[in-house]
Amino acid sequence: MRIHLSHSFLICLLLAGPVHAGDPERGRELHRENCINCHASMKSGIYGEDGTGIYVRENRRIDSLEALYNQVRRCKTSLGAPWPESQIEDVVTYLNQNFYKFEE
Repeated sequence: MRIHLSHSFLICLLLAGPVHAGDPERGRELHRENCINCHASMKSGIYGEDGTGIYVRENRRIDSLEALYNQVRRCKTSLGAPWPESQIEDVVTYLNQNFYKFEE
């Protein structure tokens, strides 16, 4: 059986996992419009006025890029935000570049 180069390339992409090519500026805007109010109100504002302290706290629960994707998806669902996967990638890219710094 002969596999064409394009099929081999697609198989490699699938095995490599998700591609992290989100737009951090769009992610920043989505975050500002959807996430800040909730995070800022958590535990009476202990995460700072803009809520971003939740990302840099000492006992944060997110310890990998995969965990970050999963958390953003959970928050999206909780908010009822109609984000397609591309917007989830945008928010993850923004958060990772600005707070988490996981290797992609």
